[in-house]
Amino acid sequence: MDLGLSEDQEMLRAMAREFIEAEAPRTFVRDMEEDEQGITTDLWQKIAQVGWLGLIIPEEYGGTGQNLVDLGILMEEVGHGVLPGPFFNTALVTVGIMDAGSADQKSEYLPKIANGDVIAAHAILEPYSRLDAGGINLTATKNGSDYTLNGSKLFVENAHISDLLLVPVRTKTGGNAEDGITLLLVDAKSAGITVDKLKTIATDNQCEVTFKDVKVPASNVLGKENDGWSTLRLLLQKGAALRCMQMVGALQEVLDMTVEYVKNRVQFGRPIGSFQAIQHYCANMATDVDGSRFITYQGLWRLGEDLGSDLEVSAAKAWVSDSAQRVAATAHQCHGAIGFTQEHDLQLFTRRLKAWEVSFGDGDYHRERVAQAMNI
Repeated sequence: MDLGLSEDQEMLRAMAREFIEAEAPRTFVRDMEEDEQGITTDLWQKIAQVGWLGLIIPEEYGGTGQNLVDLGILMEEVGHGVLPGPFFNTALVTVGIMDAGSADQKSEYLPKIANGDVIAAHAILEPYSRLDAGGINLTATKNGSDYTLNGSKLFVENAHISDLLLVPVRTKTGGNAEDGITLLLVDAKSAGITVDKLKTIATDNQCEVTFKDVKVPASNVLGKENDGWSTLRLLLQKGAALRCMQMVGALQEVLDMTVEYVKNRVQFGRPIGSFQAIQHYCANMATDVDGSRFITYQGLWRLGEDLGSDLEVSAAKAWVSDSAQRVAATAHQCHGAIGFTQEHDLQLFTRRLKAWEVSFGDGDYHRERVAQAMNI
């Protein structure tokens, strides 16, 4: 069994790391935390020019036609460099359009996404933050050839700069909660949409999006009316797996940063890395990081091959979320007080890891899903 990457995948990884180090160093990450937009137009266009936005888009729509694992490799490097901006959410909406979009929708949106003209966001969570079908309650009433949307969505990443929103709505009530969910592609600049930025620990531009009598044409239904849950469920799985890859990249950098620190921090006349307790801390961190990487690749590969992946993806998200807690806490223990200062880079990672830990479901949520996948 070959668990290694191909030559092309290794090249993708190396080029991505080189690009992020050159175009988005830590100083840039810090600047973007203070910037209202959270990314510059110049960087977004460069990301488009190197082909990231079209990575999994077929060539006929202006992309390069690579697979979900390739996107995961790229997402790991995005996490490693804590790249600011809307790349993750735009990529996930692209996946949704690829999975369920009509030929006209693909022709309309995919080329614009690939060349950087459209920034997209998934607006899934509502005030109760449930990830099951019962959590979708934003109403969409059919009026002729349009839907009218009323309600709100929470934790919509980078909605303030988005052009397109993927919005699950409730188009039929009563009966099974999974019936009556419809996915809509919504122009983010539509009349009646209000976007308010939220203050978060990760400073990651999470927003509340309010819809008041927002008109959306029926041609913007992604998939079939009242039958969107199966598409959304799969999209949530892919989102969880890609988020895990982003976390793996960040965790690897936290480990590398900590190992470098304990090699050079001298106390009692010698590097603190020479003490057995510190060595064991770092060994535990390495075990968590490598375990997170391989369990995530397994789930991501199965998703890309259209294989059953409920257990594998949820096992990965549960493990990676818990690992993030352990690795971040241990890193801070090894660094001591300096790791908690704004001047040190460690906090850039641990704040984001805390947010990503609960994104697409925390460890407890996914352990329950693992148990369900095992029929217990």
